[in-house]
Amino acid sequence: MADGILLMSGSERDRAFLVRQAVEGRLSQREASERLGIGVRQFKRLVRAWRCDGDAGLVSRQRGRPSHRRMSEALRTRIGGLLKAKYADFGATLATEKLLELDELKVSVEMVRRIQIGLRLWRPKTRRARRVFQLRERRPRFGELIQIDGSPHDWFEGRAPRCTLIVFIDDATSRLTALRFAPVESGTAYLDTLRDQVLTHGRPLALYSDRHGIFRVNAKDAESGDGKTEFGRVVERLDIALINALTPQAKGRVERANQTLQDRLIKEMRLRNISSIEAAQAFLPSFMLKWNEKFAVEPSDKVAAHRPWAKTNDELNLLLARREERVLSKALTFSYGGTKYCVKTSGPGTAMRGARVLVHRFTDGRLHVTYKERALALTAYGTYPVPDAAVDEKTLDARIDAIVAAAPAADAGSPLHP
Repeated sequence: MADGILLMSGSERDRAFLVRQAVEGRLSQREASERLGIGVRQFKRLVRAWRCDGDAGLVSRQRGRPSHRRMSEALRTRIGGLLKAKYADFGATLATEKLLELDELKVSVEMVRRIQIGLRLWRPKTRRARRVFQLRERRPRFGELIQIDGSPHDWFEGRAPRCTLIVFIDDATSRLTALRFAPVESGTAYLDTLRDQVLTHGRPLALYSDRHGIFRVNAKDAESGDGKTEFGRVVERLDIALINALTPQAKGRVERANQTLQDRLIKEMRLRNISSIEAAQAFLPSFMLKWNEKFAVEPSDKVAAHRPWAKTNDELNLLLARREERVLSKALTFSYGGTKYCVKTSGPGTAMRGARVLVHRFTDGRLHVTYKERALALTAYGTYPVPDAAVDEKTLDARIDAIVAAAPAADAGSPLHP
């Protein structure tokens, strides 16, 4: 009997105690059945089983027997083969989704995890103690605050050069609002992504970024200029506030999204054998749709804060363009970006000598020159050398990759000579 009790579960011990209480007359069968949450007839069957076999009669007869819902060995072997062949570095949740989506196998996440553990494809991570940061409440409305960041990474796992993913994510809903692949994290890449944001959703009230030189002037001894970067001037023209975070943890929503994207997006592109920025960019809209269906939450205020863009695409491109002034020579010429230009006029053009013209440089490299808000026709007639642009820690890898790619193949791997 003692051995039988040792094999009993906690609920079975409680059941045996109440049955003995009822048999000894200390408790009515109705009261005992109510405490167990079962009917009186079922309790009477328990009493009969206890009178016949004692406490052992109350132990489930299914104990030690295989479940009727147990997965067949053939199916387990098939899933194990797929996990090793296609999803070796997938987490259990993502592997479960792909087994259902691509292989039409419906299985629980925990079952996949157990199979992965058995195959030594997954092992629990040891969590280190982390510094605790006070959580900030989400903004109530979609479009009040868009967190933005760039994620330089080997997105194609060696199938193409390293590049950067520009990420725009809404603070209120964790909804991805814009994604764009770019060779490097640059102001142009952010402006192109901002265009996608405005055309798709409208102008948000504010953007939340880090303190990179793209977003703010970090030189302490800067004495000239207006104290704004080109990106800062653009968002000001669009009537969007730009807020710089003090720490990466302050914009934790986009930082966590970057980590998840570096896991899920990479594996989605691997399954589709996507090996170029162009193909990846074409895949992003469908990926964003699935992401938002899975991870986005409802805002506390249903009224969106985005302001729809009611003007034309050309007007938006003009606002996004880099703006610089140039002074025309007596021959109505000026230089810009390593090229010499001549303004074409229908008359002699003497009134424009020494005039200040405004040069708009679009993100795709095209120029649009205006004088007193009137567009001017140009002719390029010469070039001049310009120094290479300075690089920072976010563009250095791309510059080195370009140098390596341009180096003669014979030089690669040649031995060093003293």
